Amino acid sequence: MWFLGRSKPAPWRGGLLPWLASLVLAGCASHNPYYDPAKPHHRPDGFRNNYPHETKGSADFWRWQWQRWRDDLPPPAAPLLPVAPDLAFIQANRQEPAVTWIGHSTVLLQLGGLNVLTDPQFSHRASPFSFIGPKRHQPPGVALADLPRIDLVLISHNHYDHLDLASVRALYRQPGGPPLFLVPLGIDPWFKEEVSDGSGEHVRAFDWWQRIDYRGLDIHFLPIQHWSARTPWDRNRTLWGAWAVRHPQLSFFFSGDLGYSRDLRDIGRRLGGFDLAAIAVGAYEPRWFMRPQHLNPAEAVRAHRDLGARRSFGIHWGTFEDLTDEPLDQPPRDLARARQAAGLSEQEFFLLRHGETYRPAAAAK
Repeated sequence: MWFLGRSKPAPWRGGLLPWLASLVLAGCASHNPYYDPAKPHHRPDGFRNNYPHETKGSADFWRWQWQRWRDDLPPPAAPLLPVAPDLAFIQANRQEPAVTWIGHSTVLLQLGGLNVLTDPQFSHRASPFSFIGPKRHQPPGVALADLPRIDLVLISHNHYDHLDLASVRALYRQPGGPPLFLVPLGIDPWFKEEVSDGSGEHVRAFDWWQRIDYRGLDIHFLPIQHWSARTPWDRNRTLWGAWAVRHPQLSFFFSGDLGYSRDLRDIGRRLGGFDLAAIAVGAYEPRWFMRPQHLNPAEAVRAHRDLGARRSFGIHWGTFEDLTDEPLDQPPRDLARARQAAGLSEQEFFLLRHGETYRPAAAAK
């Protein structure tokens, strides 16, 4: 799932041989250098989730892929219409809390005078290859070149639709110097090798419940139910998680990818709720395969309540074709039904269009 789509392979191109070589190297390294036997989510060879849950293996994956090739998946029933980003506001804003949905799980959070970017993915495909894998249906709502200088990047896990090499390399080389990259345990060696030419100055690795004070922001790395892999041989060798960013102006939660679990209630109780949460609402069909790893909109509404979020908006939908089986415009319809069933208003759990900015202070007036 981390890079396969329904696109058919194009002829062999550069970049495939180095990736295949990395598979061999990944298969040779099995020791977890961060292993702490006192932590239940640590294993000698990697990491695991906090709570028992159903897991899917390779046979389930190929069963799903066969069903996708056999069945014609429905196209979107309605066009997804982006908005022109408010670049003048985004580039000048240093005072007002704001979030801009760039697409999928890429969110620009402006808080405490800083620019924070989550899971930057600006490439045409969510894949290690340029010719196969899920491709964009919607371009980034804000082009990478149009971003303000980024101070901080939060990475939730290493799947290709969340950790994109070209995007993080470009951010590392941004004018004015690199941002600080906060990553889960195990991603820091990859970052030093692939992005920063061996330097660890601008990357910090986190275990669950670890935190950092960064220029007035109180940042926490949090447990959620998911998994990691960039090759067929490195499953769960690196950690995954969600992020909380807390400031007197706003407390913010970013889900990354997740299946529904008790971790969400743990977070809500321990951190006391959030003013605003970015919660994944897409990539959830077929449920028999996706349930352990991706929320559907009804579960996202449960997550909103478990977290103690006052307002939430949906991410992880409407951006990449063929990522999973629901039409790209299905999450808005399913979220509307889930809100109605839970008695939530649209103001409490809403969606943004690609490129749209939400200003909590203005919305509260």
